[in-house]
Amino acid sequence: MTSNTGVVVIGGGYAGVMAANRLAQRNDAAVTLINSSSTFVERIRLHQFVGGSDDAVVDYSDILAEGVQLQVDTVARIEATERRVTLQSGALVGYDYLVYAAGSGSAAPVVPGAAEFAHPIASLEEAQRLRPIVDAASAILPVTVIGSGPTGIEIASELAEAGRKVTIVCGGLLGPYLHPRARRSLAKRFARLGVTVVDGPGSKVTSVARDAVQLSDGRELPSEVTIWAVGFTVPDLAARSGLTTDPQGRVVTDETLTSVDDERIVAAGDSASPSNLPLRMSCQAAIPLGARAADTLLSRMAGEQPAPLNQLVAGQCISLGRGDGIFQLANRSDQATWFHMGGRLAATIKERVCVDTIKTLTGEAHKPGSYGFHRISGGPARKRLLEAKRREASGTVVEHPGRP
Repeated sequence: MTSNTGVVVIGGGYAGVMAANRLAQRNDAAVTLINSSSTFVERIRLHQFVGGSDDAVVDYSDILAEGVQLQVDTVARIEATERRVTLQSGALVGYDYLVYAAGSGSAAPVVPGAAEFAHPIASLEEAQRLRPIVDAASAILPVTVIGSGPTGIEIASELAEAGRKVTIVCGGLLGPYLHPRARRSLAKRFARLGVTVVDGPGSKVTSVARDAVQLSDGRELPSEVTIWAVGFTVPDLAARSGLTTDPQGRVVTDETLTSVDDERIVAAGDSASPSNLPLRMSCQAAIPLGARAADTLLSRMAGEQPAPLNQLVAGQCISLGRGDGIFQLANRSDQATWFHMGGRLAATIKERVCVDTIKTLTGEAHKPGSYGFHRISGGPARKRLLEAKRREASGTVVEHPGRP
């Protein structure tokens, strides 16, 4: 082992970049960020990429701290015992500490025909394949978006605003995270955009064909372009490498984001499951998690006790085209409250969030250690969840453990 402490960060998304930048505050830390792409992808702008209003990428040179080495490759396996990772290129990269920030991607569709005829949109590569298909389709032909979470809502709004004939198939509720008041506002905006909403019983998709979508109540919806926006999944790298994972494949950690298997491995972002109580997949959670994971390693390097996770959540911000949006406020248990904002103000807030997200990463790159949002107390909500989990494990019934 050299005089430098080697840290490998797997994944160059929001969590990975924040962690790598923050670790750069130690002059004796040699930080290597391994990512499959040579450019940073703004996933929160991929709907804009498909709609043609943004390219959704940023050069790593603009957001990585000086001294962080970017290695463009894919990790094939983590060999924790040997403290090294094997890359798809065949190269071996050793480490003293590892940050697992592998992120998430589109959930594999299990509906017959979806893999062949529906287009996912969770990655830049998927968006790059979808955009020319949308551009080539006549504006009068139907576009069907399957999934009514933020991804589905945003791509449906973007395309409808551009004059497309859009139907969104919810498989249940429209915007399931939203408070009913915000959901009503969303439905009104969709009505103004001409988006047809298919929700409630019978709105689950049972099959996808080249030119149609079949629903569970027997309806068949014509569809020239079908977009798959149903959930996210995480890579199986951690599970394949023998690390303890939750049922979704996220690395199980303690509240300091340290792997339950190895104190030299921390996890952050969508691929982390602290105490088997993962935070909602979002850049809002990923950036503070990246900072917390880095702080855990910095504490460990200094021989200090790492601080536990105590994260604040704010809600959900959704764009509804270029001039409208919804900002849904949440309580500290990440449950939607009655309060929301809409219209141009919400659109402005959403754009500010997108801009400030990159500014946050850039700020940490220029001055490692300057970010501090992850230190703001999230209140007692997470402690209550942990206590409820412990009681559940011991067989004690607890009502409404997530309520503040």
